[in-house]
Amino acid sequence: MSFESLGLMPELLRAVADQGYTEPSPIQLKAIPPVLAHQDIMGCAQTGTGKTAGFALPILQMLAPQQNTSPSPARHPIRALILTPTRELAAQVEESVRGYGKHLTLRSTVVFGGVDINPQIKDLRAGVEILVATPGRLLDHVQQKTVNLGRVEILVLDEADRMLDMGFMPDIKRIIALLPVQRQSLLFSATFSDEIKRLANQILRSPISVEVARRNAPADLVTHQMYEVEAGKKRALLTHLITSRDIRQVLVFVRTKRDANHLMRELIRDGVAASAIHSDRTQVERMKALEDFKQGTVNVLVATDIAARGLDIELLPFVINYELPYAAEDYIHRIGRTGRAGSTGEAISLVCPDEQRMLDDIERELKRKLERLPLPELAVSRSSSRHAGERPSAPRPSSAHKPSQAPRSRSAPKSHTHTPATSMSGGFDFSKPYEPKPTDGISVTAQSLIQHIPRSAPSARRPMAALLGGLAAKKD
Repeated sequence: MSFESLGLMPELLRAVADQGYTEPSPIQLKAIPPVLAHQDIMGCAQTGTGKTAGFALPILQMLAPQQNTSPSPARHPIRALILTPTRELAAQVEESVRGYGKHLTLRSTVVFGGVDINPQIKDLRAGVEILVATPGRLLDHVQQKTVNLGRVEILVLDEADRMLDMGFMPDIKRIIALLPVQRQSLLFSATFSDEIKRLANQILRSPISVEVARRNAPADLVTHQMYEVEAGKKRALLTHLITSRDIRQVLVFVRTKRDANHLMRELIRDGVAASAIHSDRTQVERMKALEDFKQGTVNVLVATDIAARGLDIELLPFVINYELPYAAEDYIHRIGRTGRAGSTGEAISLVCPDEQRMLDDIERELKRKLERLPLPELAVSRSSSRHAGERPSAPRPSSAHKPSQAPRSRSAPKSHTHTPATSMSGGFDFSKPYEPKPTDGISVTAQSLIQHIPRSAPSARRPMAALLGGLAAKKD
């Protein structure tokens, strides 16, 4: 079938052709007709199969009759609201909406946290028909009264299960309470838990379930491989794989933000162009890291699971799990960044003995074993043996950094020049060997301790303290 058979308007067909698409994907074939029929949808499809177009195209078509070129903001109320869990996904969805609607006069914008809110306020006050937002920043605009949701006709929850995992459900329920009761609601996600299905039953009206792959299915075009390797040799193996296979673009997943930063620095020391993306980086830094990765400025993007959902990196050939995720479902989302839109991809996992339980859960979820690859011979250096969770120890100073000393000939006799005595006010001469002197009522050991106790003033004539209780004070 073709996009024409779905009943899309000529302007949208031109935009789709401009994007280079000729045939709709299975999720688009099954989702677009009921969405155009104003039915509520529960859409479930493996990641990378075109879910965004599955709701963006019919939304644009349904709003097209109301498009206009009036400069008045009142003529451009928010009619469609698309909620996403992450900033990157929000920006990506809005970019797709603009691309598909470029031959229409409908307005769209995106709002998310981590950036200045004032440009977003300016766009909203100018009027937009389609708003893509993350829940937290949208509620900021609600509080500042810079957004009006009273005329929303279509609500989309994208990656709904991720929103649940990230604790957005209270925010989403607050937002839904601000929307008109009579509306069309769409839920799209790569996976649907039973809890999400219960939520869908609460906010959808007689929803149609659209599922084009078995639940939690990974991309069919991705090969799953693994190396069994000690944790301390993971980085050496990672560098070896990148250099020996001449990998120009790979997304590397770790569990924590600290590990992402550390691994990025270590790869750079190995001569690999790398960057990192995680929630502690500012939005500008995250967007630059992603753009540099897409443009090929950096070859390796080290990421936490913030990049596991919704990121669309065209023709990404490799995903490497430097550390396995705690949840098997997150493995599905991670490897879903490759093997997208009909292209093939490789998912490689570096598994240490401590991750055996996680590996078992993943293989149980996949219903298959990951292919075991033989470990290559590695000359692991002292620096490369550290893995992402370890902090480097302080290096020992080399002779090159020692204070310069005058050269001395081996045959030259040792100097016997007398060194002036260096003594403290207490009378101790540091230029001579230590010789304890007996003190009345004090043992030699106690006396040596007393001599090293700091005095409050150089003029002190008697010790201020002594071992095990001190000395009896003498009367003047």
